[in-house]
Amino acid sequence: MADEKEKIEVPKKFEKLVEEIEQMSVIDLAELVKILEEKFGVSAAPAMAVAVAPAATEAVEEKTSFNVMLTGIGEKKIDVIKAVRDITQLGLKEAKDMVDAAEKAPQMVKENVKKEEAEEMKKKFEAAGAKVELK
Repeated sequence: MADEKEKIEVPKKFEKLVEEIEQMSVIDLAELVKILEEKFGVSAAPAMAVAVAPAATEAVEEKTSFNVMLTGIGEKKIDVIKAVRDITQLGLKEAKDMVDAAEKAPQMVKENVKKEEAEEMKKKFEAAGAKVELK
């Protein structure tokens, strides 16, 4: 495992954060994961990671399904929140939290979406002034 840690290159902007996380106990890390899952409406479950990897492989081979990532919100934050609510059926608070988080880092809006539906979502977000990536 020591060899694995040496192989992973941590970007300078994350060094302090990674060092702090390395100092945390397993119990504290588990609590942190739960808080992040609740705050951002995501899951860190290993089954999810396993499910995402094959889907990503399929997307590369066939490009029939895409993940829709909100990468920037532009100047019309309220319009972007409305678009998130319309697309995801999330409540106002959850949609606002996702948009707020997207100001700092890209956020997954929907996974494994058909190409046509993903393109429609992208159009809605762009009309609201947001930036979206289809992966």
